Amino acid sequence: MSQSITPLAKPRGSSGALGDKLFEWLCRGAGLLVLALLGAIILTLFIGGLPAFREFGLQFLWSTAWQPVEGRENYGALVPVLGTIVTSILAILIAVPAAFGIAFYLTELAPPWLRQPVGTAIELLAAIPSIIFGMWGLFVLVPIIQNWIQLPFGEALSALPVIGAIFDSNNFAGTSVFAASIVLAIMILPFIAATMRDVFLQVPPVYKESAYGLGATRWEVMRGVVIPYTRVSVVGGIMLGLGRALGETMAVTFVIGNANRIFTSIFDPSTTIASVVAMEFPESLMGSLKQSSLLALGFLLFVISFIVLATSRWLLRSRLK
Repeated sequence: MSQSITPLAKPRGSSGALGDKLFEWLCRGAGLLVLALLGAIILTLFIGGLPAFREFGLQFLWSTAWQPVEGRENYGALVPVLGTIVTSILAILIAVPAAFGIAFYLTELAPPWLRQPVGTAIELLAAIPSIIFGMWGLFVLVPIIQNWIQLPFGEALSALPVIGAIFDSNNFAGTSVFAASIVLAIMILPFIAATMRDVFLQVPPVYKESAYGLGATRWEVMRGVVIPYTRVSVVGGIMLGLGRALGETMAVTFVIGNANRIFTSIFDPSTTIASVVAMEFPESLMGSLKQSSLLALGFLLFVISFIVLATSRWLLRSRLK
């Protein structure tokens, strides 16, 4: 009885080894290019903002001043930094539960014929330009918030002790921190929802079937099987949305009010780093103290984003140990 003998693979020629080496160096160069670009951006912002840091020192970080009059120039970063952080956190608090509900519905509850159209609609929402969100927010969302949320609910909640000041506001223009947070939440919703949906679908069916076989409900399967299996990717999607919220410019500029003062209520107007830079950078003179202050704000925005991402990765590693 004859046995078929599989011929040994031919040794790779010098051309194949050269191609592998070339591909390796191209991939390595691409990775180094990203680091070089990132370093160049950081260095440019830091050098550009250095005159402002020298002029105002650490006081630049907690000063609320923004006085561009020549001869009396005085700038501070506290108001835009607070506006950036608060609007982004509020947007995440609003968007994450909604995104989780959408992902849960699409993966566990929706009929098969409805999953694709709804999923496509969510993804198309991410393709809408930010300026369209800003215009819609200014002409549609701001009046709704002013008439149906700020006036009835804001006045009722402002009577509560301790936390009442958060909702107490004399602003009747409608543009506010809360309006900016709602717009940001809508903008980052498709990124978080699409990520959650995709990672929920990656859970091996045998895991869920085993839980159902033990009598678990849909929510128990989601809480005990799906979320623990996908938590790293879910947090990554949330951080992606948070990064988008921190740097959003035009949509926020339309609805936040652009008032350079500390807000005491979520219905008060304020500003963010990206909004200040977008509005005032074209008017700043090359090499002026105002331009340096705007570049310093950009550097602070980068630092905030880096701290947020580093903290999220640290939390993930600590949970995985």
